[in-house]
Amino acid sequence: MLYDEIKKANVQAMKDKDAVARSFYSVLLNKIMLENIKKREKNEEVTDADIANILQKTIKELEEEKQNYQKVGHQEEVENISKQIELAKKYLPKMLSKEEVADIINSLEDKSIPSVMKHFKANYNGKCDMRIVQEVLKSL
Repeated sequence: MLYDEIKKANVQAMKDKDAVARSFYSVLLNKIMLENIKKREKNEEVTDADIANILQKTIKELEEEKQNYQKVGHQEEVENISKQIELAKKYLPKMLSKEEVADIINSLEDKSIPSVMKHFKANYNGKCDMRIVQEVLKSL
């Protein structure tokens, strides 16, 4: 499971005394634990798809933070955040391309927006960007 891989990477970062990786993994593990608490209230387990969603949100947050540091000229922080983004991307599953999304949509019987979005959320959660799904659906 993805959670176990991240925990091992966190331990390795501690052993290597890599402060940037260590801080990233700590934040990520905390976010996963919070999600786990929410899921436990509903008697559910955290899945790899949930972790992938957390990773995607974290990458977006880091990208915004990186842009802010670039604006004020803190190059060292920009490099640290870039390293954190690379660490996060290692754990993301391969995302579906626009062509693959279009093929999946074309294979569906009901091509209404709610139906398609529900299908992708249920079957491809964490493996595709829902904005791309919406974009491809509108272009068809």
